[in-house]
Amino acid sequence: MDLAVPAPLAIAPDLAALARDLFETLRAADHDGVGITRETYAAGETRAMRRIEAIAREAGLACAWDAAANLRVTLEGTDPALPAAACGSHLDSVPQGGNFDGAAGVIAGLIALLHAARGPRPARSLHLFVLRGEESAWYGRPYLGSSALFGQFDPAWLDLPNLHDPSLTLGAAMRREGADVDAVAARRVLCDPATLSHFVELHIEQAPVLVARRVPVGLVSGIRGNQRHPNGRAVGEAAHSGAVPRWLRRDAVLGAADFAMRLDASWRTLLERGEDLVMTFGIFTTDPREHAMTRVPGDLRFTLEWRSESEATLDAFGALAQAEAEEIARERGVRIALGPGVRTPPAAMDKRLLAHARAICTAAGLSHEVLASGAGHDAAIFSNVGVPTAMVFVRNEHGSHNPREAMEFDDFLHGAALLREVLLTGADALR
Repeated sequence: MDLAVPAPLAIAPDLAALARDLFETLRAADHDGVGITRETYAAGETRAMRRIEAIAREAGLACAWDAAANLRVTLEGTDPALPAAACGSHLDSVPQGGNFDGAAGVIAGLIALLHAARGPRPARSLHLFVLRGEESAWYGRPYLGSSALFGQFDPAWLDLPNLHDPSLTLGAAMRREGADVDAVAARRVLCDPATLSHFVELHIEQAPVLVARRVPVGLVSGIRGNQRHPNGRAVGEAAHSGAVPRWLRRDAVLGAADFAMRLDASWRTLLERGEDLVMTFGIFTTDPREHAMTRVPGDLRFTLEWRSESEATLDAFGALAQAEAEEIARERGVRIALGPGVRTPPAAMDKRLLAHARAICTAAGLSHEVLASGAGHDAAIFSNVGVPTAMVFVRNEHGSHNPREAMEFDDFLHGAALLREVLLTGADALR
């Protein structure tokens, strides 16, 4: 590795061994022959959470399950009236995902509490939240457990079908795994944000920036919000490929391609102006039931999302998309319709905690990078309800949401030690 774990940020050897064993235990339990499949509100997720609970209880930590079937592990402080310092992440995965997405944050939080339990008891209590349903891969909605934690769970979500088993609804899955669905549907607040001094989440980076920069850990400045349009459509007119000249065509494919390239040019311009933005056409297809080599396509379906740390940038890019769609309709006779959109707001990480984490890294000689998170995390929910929030990234090869996640264990120890220090001392930075 690039550098050894600095002594001030060391993890005790037995806790490091426990973390390594936990990663292997989780992998063995939920490897499906290709990757890790640990479904939201299903037996694998519950089994993994019970494993964390068993280790915590054996160490004398308090454990409680809330109405959304989230697990809270607590080391009680000497002054429980103080707002508690909290950390956490999730244990569900995408189908055939990797072994570290979510799990790294839970395991790092657990060993932070176990470390704190060995020394003089901290004044404020420490919480580890093991949160349900962070991934949207199963029911089309992310942050299910953390949303429920703060009374932000939309009751309509209970009727969402499982995307891999439409006969199962989210509500039924939640009941099966022990959730009090009525309390969740009533938006009962399961954790008052005012009872938390701050929240910190460790996660693997899901992009290649830290690997490319040869930096073991990242400090997150903010989590990008997104605007998503899952039912975009370009509508022109089907025609014979040999008989219709260019000037009479209303080619849906060329209209949609023109739209994509215009938005790409706008993206580049906004980046040159210093704006934070990413844009993706995730699906771009004609209907296989009717498309043919000799047919000018009259209809194309696409998905479009854009993400930014700035609400103003999200809005501005949406206005640009609409203007380009109108221009294409005039020039090509192809109607571009984005369809209904879904907005997830950005979340800013607390600047004081970010500065504090940077100071810890600098004092320990730990190389680090400040960057935005393009992926969403439960930390966004904590931040947007007013809890001062920080995130630590650990570099990993090959991205995420795939079986090839490759976080180096020494990098994890760097990140876990940093999370521990921000958890234990972050409240002082907020004064």
